[in-house]
Amino acid sequence: MKRTPSLAFIFITVVLDVLALGIVIPVLPRLIEAFVAGDTARAAGIYGLFASVWALMSFVCSPLLGSLSDRFGRRPVILLSNFGLAFDYVLMALAPNLAWLFVGRVLSGICGASWTTAAAYVADITAPEHRAAAFGRIGAAWGLGFVLGPALGGVLGGIDIRLPFWVAGGLTLANAAYGLFVLPESLPAERRAPVSLARANPFSALGLLRARPGLTGLVGVSFLYWLAHQVLNTVFVLYTGYRYGWTTTTVGLTLGAVGVCSIIVQGGLVRVIVGAIGERRALITGLLCGAFGMVVYGLAPSPVWFWAGIPVFALIGLNGPSMQSLMTRRVDATEQGRLQGINGSLVGITGMIGPPIFTAVFARFIGKSADLHLPGAPFLLASTMLVAGALLAARVTRPAPTVAPAGAAGAS
Repeated sequence: MKRTPSLAFIFITVVLDVLALGIVIPVLPRLIEAFVAGDTARAAGIYGLFASVWALMSFVCSPLLGSLSDRFGRRPVILLSNFGLAFDYVLMALAPNLAWLFVGRVLSGICGASWTTAAAYVADITAPEHRAAAFGRIGAAWGLGFVLGPALGGVLGGIDIRLPFWVAGGLTLANAAYGLFVLPESLPAERRAPVSLARANPFSALGLLRARPGLTGLVGVSFLYWLAHQVLNTVFVLYTGYRYGWTTTTVGLTLGAVGVCSIIVQGGLVRVIVGAIGERRALITGLLCGAFGMVVYGLAPSPVWFWAGIPVFALIGLNGPSMQSLMTRRVDATEQGRLQGINGSLVGITGMIGPPIFTAVFARFIGKSADLHLPGAPFLLASTMLVAGALLAARVTRPAPTVAPAGAAGAS
């Protein structure tokens, strides 16, 4: 079949995109710190601002790129976004001050929103009954990128703080060139939809939810998942450094372990587990395992206990592929890009509101005025969100009751 190579192209695209992103993670805060004369507190505030701006751009541009891909095809949107990211990394490598670095983060948020188009591509080329496994492979690509990226970024950053940006730009440019020659289009002309402000606007695009029964509840589950997930992006480094005294190397190796477990779950276990218990139960199981893993992270008295929670938390990887499969079945072929744009906007929204929530909770429970010293409070809060998501998922995916034919009771 011709669809298998296409999925391989997208897998490689996601690996290289995430690898390039992961390379930057260990060095961007240090580069910001260098621009403010080593003032860590000020650098943390600026880094938080950069994260919120990136999330805002993702929120605004995800539905726009999704809608554009519904009209012009997935291929041009994916390729143009990759070329844009390559330019962005070069811009950040050369940035002479914080203002230019800020511009770089804006561009990164815009171009990075193309992952929604990649998800729509997967939906285009995969039969509904196989989508959970296909999205699981894409999740494994994310895991692989995050295994290699932060470790490579740490090594390169030790040589020169700007070298990771150059390498990320080179990898992304090579990826774009690769796709330019080998990536086929997945959306036939007869299945394309016109672009309109209503479809591309991040707010009016949510009108799709009203028109598709059962989709709103799943979007709510996805929102709770992504909001809880922001705790890792926001306080992971601060928490492990504060509680366990971890160095950058330890953080990188731990993130690598998280990535390996994610690859195992999404690259192999998703297909087996979904096949055995179905998408609904896999979705709920993933959310509950993630909630339990968050509790382990938040209460772990030592690094060993924290590491023990990694394989448990990794089972949250059952959530994403199952969720994507259930959601894509509720829209038609001309709206897959629009749906993925909504998903991208959810990530953007949670990226704007999650960091201030979790950093405020973290600061509150480690401060001198705290009645209860509980550094892991943000993880416990995230666990509560995931439990709420599991309960909502159980409700909105519940099979409709079977109505007996008229007269059946009397016949019996």
